Amino acid sequence: MDSSKTKPKTGNRKPKTALDRLDRAILNEIQSHFPIESRPYEEVGRRVGASEAEVIRRVQTMYETGVIRRIGANFTSRKLGYASTLCAAEVAPEKLQLFVEVVNRYPGVTHNYLRRHRYNVWFTLIAESEERVREILTEISQATGIEVLSLPAQEIFKIKVDFPV
Repeated sequence: MDSSKTKPKTGNRKPKTALDRLDRAILNEIQSHFPIESRPYEEVGRRVGASEAEVIRRVQTMYETGVIRRIGANFTSRKLGYASTLCAAEVAPEKLQLFVEVVNRYPGVTHNYLRRHRYNVWFTLIAESEERVREILTEISQATGIEVLSLPAQEIFKIKVDFPV
């Protein structure tokens, strides 16, 4: 569930957006090779054979049509001193709206999913410390009356996920 919305996504998919060769080339470049320099779109354009203005226009269009959700950096939160956990909750349908609204108030919630399972709401939470993670989960439980399971990783196996377009 998108943290800016309170209604869960239920599998409804938007129709596929038609992308041409240049759109695909731009997406392939920016998803893992976004240049860190003063004119990044000019550099992407050089790589894909387009002008800076054309790359900016196409990225803006892909953002507006929902092909691109966000452009930003990924950090290794543990190396920055943060703690994280996977959370699960069993939420009755009549309490789902309230639960989602409460959970999504926290900026450290990075993913929030509705699933067909006894534990039907799953989300990830990152905070400044393990103590703060516990505090947030207690606040969520107190505000909703729903127990939240915390399932912190024992070992992390990161994979690089690129989606060749």
